[in-house]
Amino acid sequence: QVQLVESGGGSVQAGGSLKLSCTVSGYDSSECGMAWYRQAPGKERAVVSRISVDGTTNYLDAVKGRFTISQDNATKTLYLQMNSLKPEDTGVYYCAADRPAYVGSRYCIRGQYWGRGTQVNVSS
Repeated sequence: QVQLVESGGGSVQAGGSLKLSCTVSGYDSSECGMAWYRQAPGKERAVVSRISVDGTTNYLDAVKGRFTISQDNATKTLYLQMNSLKPEDTGVYYCAADRPAYVGSRYCIRGQYWGRGTQVNVSS
């Protein structure tokens, strides 16, 4: 079965950097994309960045130019390099994977598999 495990979170000062990792097992990354989500205190979970099977990426406007999502196609490990961190980046970051709607489907349903999350705290 699919298992996602995040790591790399921690506490940093504003302007600092962190690199999150998400190890992946039991998932065929050639079929659907993956993403990083975050949930800030008192707010709803929001997608931070998404990467498609062909490497195309998308970012939340608030993190554009500061965060970079990438994936090692051999190991399927997903990464999120976070630079120039701001206090508003604080939250729990989750790794998520999409899956086909059904076997053989070209359509993927987002956020079907989740890791437990890793805490990121950015102080001012």
